[in-house]
Amino acid sequence: MSVRVRFAPSPTGYLHIGGARTALFNWLYARHCGGKLVLRIEDTDAARNTQEATDAILNGLRWLGLAWDEGPLTGDATGAGRGDRGPYFQSQRRENYQRRVEALLQHDLAYERDGAIRFRMRREATVFEDLIVGEVRRELTDREQEDPDFVIVRSDGQPVFHLTNVVDDLEMGITHVIRGEDHLSNTPKHIALFEAFGVPAPKYAHIPLILNPNGSKMSKRDEGASLQTYVEEGYAPEAVLNYLCLLGWSPKDNQEFLNADELVERFDLPQVLRHNARFDLAKLQWMNGQYLARLNDDRFHELCVHALGRAGIDTNRFPVAYVKAALDTCRGKLKTFSELPGYAGFYFADAVEYDPEAARTQFVAEARPRLLRLREAYAGLGDFNAGMLEAQLKNTAGELGVKAGVLVHPVRLACTGKTSGPSLYHLLEVLGKARVLELLDRALAAIPG
Repeated sequence: MSVRVRFAPSPTGYLHIGGARTALFNWLYARHCGGKLVLRIEDTDAARNTQEATDAILNGLRWLGLAWDEGPLTGDATGAGRGDRGPYFQSQRRENYQRRVEALLQHDLAYERDGAIRFRMRREATVFEDLIVGEVRRELTDREQEDPDFVIVRSDGQPVFHLTNVVDDLEMGITHVIRGEDHLSNTPKHIALFEAFGVPAPKYAHIPLILNPNGSKMSKRDEGASLQTYVEEGYAPEAVLNYLCLLGWSPKDNQEFLNADELVERFDLPQVLRHNARFDLAKLQWMNGQYLARLNDDRFHELCVHALGRAGIDTNRFPVAYVKAALDTCRGKLKTFSELPGYAGFYFADAVEYDPEAARTQFVAEARPRLLRLREAYAGLGDFNAGMLEAQLKNTAGELGVKAGVLVHPVRLACTGKTSGPSLYHLLEVLGKARVLELLDRALAAIPG
């Protein structure tokens, strides 16, 4: 049997971190088994659905690298001009649901009451084997014993979640339903509907919930709950993917750093943990910093350029070699790519703006002759590389009878506008002799005296 799984979010808000993890587990299981992942947007609630939410879901999955395998070819905003396959939309499948409801009515497995269609639910307990939870026995509640039947089409004609979910899983040939444990209580109703349609239910695997550090269930309003947060703050998708996988799943050797190929090879449902996972933003930040330091050059440069572009910095105005050299001075210095514009934006600025407080303390009268002396020394250098720049600055400091820091701080401020940033001598080398001398001249003109 070929494995077929699905991710079926509702487009009523941004992509929640829990939803992203559900998509990830489905994607990993499909890839691990050589199966297919179907993407289905459950958008029958027209009053709450938005196009922005749909776009957020699709863009979030693409950002994480979770490509789905099936869907209609689309020419709208979800994939315009790229030949993408969009997701299935339940709002476009109403005829399927109506046909299935009519079949249930014809076989007296459903009936109408007060304008709504209700399904005749079984009167005994439901027992099924969950691939993660184990054996589940669901007894009817006292209220359900009086009337276990439930609505499948509301009085306004709208099919409800239980019906559309089951009909689509049936008609799309879904073999495994991997979803959050909060859906466990819905499963008996879904199994009963499958039986009513005369087909076996798929295998169910309910993954543990994601909790806040204090043990409460993570809601959409909690810190770190939106996947878009990590896009905007410049996290590496690889790091977020890796961390999400560890929320409720653990490889047998407890290895933490695993790339996508390694995750696909090692992921399986038996290793999904039963206990709920606690979201630790500090650990994700740490893991992201580790990933930033480990990225290969091309990927590091690519993500840096994207981060700068989001901040309105166009690196296309500069030679590729210059851009790469500038970005290389930032390696190992960033926790997230959102820090990059403030850390290294000076490389791509037409004019350097000085931090006012730093200028007040560094651009003082006695700094002017020292900076002028260093400017003259740098102008005479033949090789403008980091080693020569460092040696010349220290030599000039010695001649002036001052510590190197007395020159380092005003030079850094002159060239970057800040008191901290990449290695001074390497950033001077990247900027180049002509630019550095120009920046020193501007600083000298700003110093009183």
